[in-house]
Amino acid sequence: MFAYIVRRLALIPLTLLGIITLNFVIAQIAPGGPVEIMLAHLQGIDTSAGTQLSGGNADRAAGSGGGKYRGAQGLDPELIKRIEKQFGFDKPAPERYVMMIKNYLTFDLGESYYKSQRVTDLILDKLPVSISIGLWSTLIIYMVSIPLGIAKAVRDGSTFDVASSYVIFIGYAVPAFLFAIFLIVLFAGGSYFAWFPLRGLTSDNWAELSTLGKVKDYFWHLVLPVTAMTIGGFASLTMLTKNSFLEEINKQYVLTARAKGLSQNRVLYGHVFRNAMLLVIAGFPAALIEILFTSSVLIEVIFSLDGLGLLGFESTTNRDYPVIFGTLYIFSLVGLSLNLISDLAYHVVDPRIDFGAQT
Repeated sequence: MFAYIVRRLALIPLTLLGIITLNFVIAQIAPGGPVEIMLAHLQGIDTSAGTQLSGGNADRAAGSGGGKYRGAQGLDPELIKRIEKQFGFDKPAPERYVMMIKNYLTFDLGESYYKSQRVTDLILDKLPVSISIGLWSTLIIYMVSIPLGIAKAVRDGSTFDVASSYVIFIGYAVPAFLFAIFLIVLFAGGSYFAWFPLRGLTSDNWAELSTLGKVKDYFWHLVLPVTAMTIGGFASLTMLTKNSFLEEINKQYVLTARAKGLSQNRVLYGHVFRNAMLLVIAGFPAALIEILFTSSVLIEVIFSLDGLGLLGFESTTNRDYPVIFGTLYIFSLVGLSLNLISDLAYHVVDPRIDFGAQT
């Protein structure tokens, strides 16, 4: 197993290099980089989402002379060079790529083009919001899904199992962001009730509240986004738990335990639980990274939560490459590390599983 861990650790830098290289190449060939956006602003052209240098705007930016940048027509070449230097585009792409890789080795992720902050500081500043939403959502999802999955397995084929399956299928089929919009319309003053705040994790008068008031205000703001993420995420885990228990319940050792006169709870939680929860426990790291860095993106945008999801969305819209690549680098590193932890969790829960012996 030790050799397997060493091999996996050795693959992490190579995988990171491949991910960063692929995205760097895509960024170089994608239209509408930061220099083009700045030139368009100088020309008075709208570069908002959905209209960015497209249609008539592109024609206006291009003018009649073409050139390296579509928005360069009529602008001082020296000004264009200063803008290129400001964004680091005064050097050829291979040189910028090598410099970026060298900096990433020391976790120097650069500085945002538009926020005048280092990318590491931005990530550290936004991380608590995403962690807050992700951890509460993960906790509630596991607290709901595991007991529900066990109950469905024990009552397989019953009215309860069928009725709960309809709810689970709805949760599985409808994306979390649609639930979020539904909750806003229903409970955040959209058309019916105004019971919960529409945006943010704290109220404007947060600093003036007492300690208890701050706790209540924090959870009051969490209700809608966490509910949306929980509804959108509990379906898969519930079915995984049910199927894992069903597979174990029909095995010989369970029949033997029942023949010895053990109670239902003793059989379920003393024998079946440990084996059935193997997949669920081992999948926790992957589930956590999905909730933290994937599912929360649109939720943060919809509820205006100042976390990593909203940061990534704004950075992509503005072509803020240092932030895009920096967050991608951190996300990939965390994801690869959690995948390794997931494999180790399999081995800890069931020592018979040895990935090192399979490679």
